[in-house]
Amino acid sequence: MDEHAEVIGEFRDAGVLAAIRWAYESAARRALEMYSPADGHDVAWLGNTRYVLFRDRLDRVFSCDRYQVFEDAAGAAEPDLDLLYAELPEEDIRAMPAVTPGLMVRADLHGSPGWACRAGRFLITSGEYGRVETVQWAYKSLTKRIVALQQPPARQWEAEDALFGIEEFIGAQDPGVRVFPRHGLELPTFVVAHSLEPVSGEVELVFGRPRMNTAGGPAWYWFEDLLATPLPATWLPGAPVRLRLVPSEPAVPAESH
Repeated sequence: MDEHAEVIGEFRDAGVLAAIRWAYESAARRALEMYSPADGHDVAWLGNTRYVLFRDRLDRVFSCDRYQVFEDAAGAAEPDLDLLYAELPEEDIRAMPAVTPGLMVRADLHGSPGWACRAGRFLITSGEYGRVETVQWAYKSLTKRIVALQQPPARQWEAEDALFGIEEFIGAQDPGVRVFPRHGLELPTFVVAHSLEPVSGEVELVFGRPRMNTAGGPAWYWFEDLLATPLPATWLPGAPVRLRLVPSEPAVPAESH
């Protein structure tokens, strides 16, 4: 089984992919509800608001950060539902996937919010609508560039060579950075890329292994369109604001190297 099938299978079976989709759709709807160009909001405001809400809803559905569930003296673990559901509309509460608390943990990478389980870690990044399949990683943050420089699974000595290559690349691109800490890169790290078209309300959402594409070529070794991931049966059709889900075209396999 290749990495794509194995990783997506593990995250899907654990309910993680449905949780990511729920978190993003909820965040996008809420951001669009608040968005008002007449009130001075611009695309930057919309993007930042969507990011903050997405991060918050991922913490909620994965019981992380301030939504973490602790066992009491009797060994019972019950979430604080008032906190968990605060400000969420009824349809989002009913649609929230049930993910076992503790399955996912916060695993930030050098300041970039991340969530991880046995199958690996994922970070989140925004993209221009219609272009999440062709993200230009060289223009992203240092952390995202490092993640895009990871190689697909390989023998241990090849993985070590890849890490040295990452450090050399960063040294050339950012002279002020002598050594990028390796800690955390031992855990396979993937990226969830998302976009939103503010006029039509259309969104994109993909999960995959990014590929540094400074010299052109694919931006992903592989990716999965999360808009095709089923949500719980309690999902209510009909969003409170315009929001149309647009599945991406199938990914084109990257060339072998």
